[in-house]
Amino acid sequence: MKYPETKEKLNELVINLLHMHMIVRRHHWYMRGSQFLKLHPYLDDLMDELDDQIDGLAERLITIDGSPVATLREVVQLNKIPGEKGSWDFTNTQRLQKIISGYRYLDKLYEEALEASDKEGDYSTNDILTGFHTDLEKRLWMLTAELGQAPDIDA
Repeated sequence: MKYPETKEKLNELVINLLHMHMIVRRHHWYMRGSQFLKLHPYLDDLMDELDDQIDGLAERLITIDGSPVATLREVVQLNKIPGEKGSWDFTNTQRLQKIISGYRYLDKLYEEALEASDKEGDYSTNDILTGFHTDLEKRLWMLTAELGQAPDIDA
């Protein structure tokens, strides 16, 4: 079997990206207050970007003879990003902090997947992962800057 660790890491990413998409969607729906008009469409952009990553990684997984997770049950059972029921009780700052926390976990997963694909010599997957990881790091910078913080990518 070729690229076993890479396939495992790609599936981990698909699972957690799907869950992160749901988290962003929930905050998008339950958002109110100052900066709503600015943040609501911004979260649409985040969801579009997450969707592109999910699709790109799942298609790469199929290309290298893997099987992407494709059921809600698997996502619920296997994701590692904490989720919670939708609530009106969060400030927009708290919502962004929760999204940042999930993105930090995805950042770690991307790094693990990059290491696996490099170690196994799957340079095409590594290239795809590098692009998505770079996009995710940029989003982390933008989200943390909105809160007046540094991205701490290297923390």
